Amino acid sequence: MGTFIDGRTSQNASYANSIAIPITVLNTPQLFGQIGLNTLGITGTPRVLLKGTLSVQLPLALVGITITIVRGTLPTDPLVYSATSTFSLSIAAPQVITFSADDFNPPITPQLVYTAFVSSNLLGTIRVGPESFDGILVGD
Repeated sequence: MGTFIDGRTSQNASYANSIAIPITVLNTPQLFGQIGLNTLGITGTPRVLLKGTLSVQLPLALVGITITIVRGTLPTDPLVYSATSTFSLSIAAPQVITFSADDFNPPITPQLVYTAFVSSNLLGTIRVGPESFDGILVGD
């Protein structure tokens, strides 16, 4: 690993069941985390390491939850990571989803912004916390 340049955290909810934010539009990204990384002093090949967690209460039905991370602020900005988790009908407790993503050799601007979104393919999904999104920028 190279030289650490910058690290940030977006902590929307720190505890289990500390929020109750319904996902009200199907298959539409809803922002849950955003960070900006300062690139001053970066040398060599930059790498951004991203990770996070999100907890949701699901309706009692087959549901798919998608986590999407973009380099930028809009769901249409360059995609860095996307994954869908599908949960069965028998899950009654809140589900914790964790993820890890990397952005290898991103274009260097004064600040790199990353935004994390969540979407659901079924109404009745509620974001309940915790929610956290963080990243670090390293270079050679």
